[in-house]
Amino acid sequence: MTLFGHARMIAGLALVSLPAAASAELAVGAKAPAFSTTGAHSGQVFAFNLRQALKDGPVVLYFYPKAFTQGCTLEANAFAEAMADFDAAGATVIGLSADDLPTLKRFSLEECRGKFPVATASKAVIEAYDVRLRREGQDTGLSNCTSYVIGTDGRVKLAYSDLDWRQHVKLTLAKVRELQRRK
Repeated sequence: MTLFGHARMIAGLALVSLPAAASAELAVGAKAPAFSTTGAHSGQVFAFNLRQALKDGPVVLYFYPKAFTQGCTLEANAFAEAMADFDAAGATVIGLSADDLPTLKRFSLEECRGKFPVATASKAVIEAYDVRLRREGQDTGLSNCTSYVIGTDGRVKLAYSDLDWRQHVKLTLAKVRELQRRK
């Protein structure tokens, strides 16, 4: 590889590793925007409606940038492993990204292990939940890594943004358990 080739590769790696701009997610107590979308559960197409889901208990909405990327895969695996705990707490979990339906079908089966659904977050949903991923001030068209717990009253009970996937399951599960204890 030439010196120029090495320089281009290093510049490309630097661009990928730049931190995203700070998120301005919805505040705790804010009314969660209602939405409906299509996604996949266990590789099968399914419809999701937030208002309908809230009738069954709190909802964990976790936004992630891109299926089959390292961090998003690890986060999906972690949510899958914790689904018995979320179920015991009466919570619905759904992952949301800008991925297309064929990608979501594969991701729901392979990485979510058929334990919870993933769905398409439209540009309008990404904007309504204030989870646009920006790099160097530019909108990427993707969502950042933000988890929300929405209470049955339709209000945000927890908002957590961090591109590092490791705390999302722990924090959302703690919040839904707290909501369960308050009943």
